Amino acid sequence: MKKIVFLSFFLLLLVTGDLFAQSAGSSGLSFLKIGSGARNIALGDNGAVFADDATAVFYNSSSIANLTGSEISFTHNEWIQGIRTEMLATRFSLFGMKFGLGINSTRVGDIEVRERPGAPLSTFTADFFAVSLGTGFALSKKFDAGVAVKYIYEGMFYEDATGFAVDLSAKYKVSDDFFAVASLRNLGSMNELRSESTKLPVDLRIGGGYAFAMPTQKMNFSAGLEVQKFLSTDDIHLNVGVEGVYDKLIALRLGYQSFYESKGFTAGLGIYWNRLAFDYALSPFSQQLGMGHTFTVRLAFGD
Repeated sequence: MKKIVFLSFFLLLLVTGDLFAQSAGSSGLSFLKIGSGARNIALGDNGAVFADDATAVFYNSSSIANLTGSEISFTHNEWIQGIRTEMLATRFSLFGMKFGLGINSTRVGDIEVRERPGAPLSTFTADFFAVSLGTGFALSKKFDAGVAVKYIYEGMFYEDATGFAVDLSAKYKVSDDFFAVASLRNLGSMNELRSESTKLPVDLRIGGGYAFAMPTQKMNFSAGLEVQKFLSTDDIHLNVGVEGVYDKLIALRLGYQSFYESKGFTAGLGIYWNRLAFDYALSPFSQQLGMGHTFTVRLAFGD
């Protein structure tokens, strides 16, 4: 019966995604595609599988259901082409329920205004903002579900627009070492920006994770794989990540994102000290686009 419920939830994600994709066309608001949290980015942006901290609200709110205590995290993302992102995330309990709150503020600076070839007339900055509130809850001992709602803002060159979206997610514990996940993000719409509404990048992810320990060597290992599809395109991507943690002190991470023109391998590390964690991710880009650098600081508190 539990497996039937889980499969039904997967089917709901697929069907709902198809309905939105039929009228989506090409999507914009690419800042919603940028990864959240240096750990997730270092693991190939494999967040639906690996996000087991405050950043779960950005990827897979169902993971919040089994998290204990509270946490706050701050991420600075120095991306390419002058793109900078600041993210704040927290998870907490309220009225017997578990919640996650995430804020994404992205700025693209020095965009040139031109009417003809030659020197630009001026420059302007584009600002993007999203705030998400999510919750995760257990439907059984093995099956968790999650939902998040988000407010979205975009503003550029004297024009702005707002909108709302919903994320759906699920997590199923197959065994003590293996679990499966599904998430469907950015189901919603925007107001018109000038004369046309920007289409949201509806994002479907299905994957699984495996973890095992080597106690005598003080090592813990995790591996994850996601199949990711932006429903406005025909492309399917595979996000793969592996992580090794020594003595709960230091972590090394490696990831890969397939079938992108300008990105592939990712890498990073994590340092843990009591309830404080520092994470870093390196995202090399081809075609002379440069490097992406992501830094995250996390603080856990409470029981």
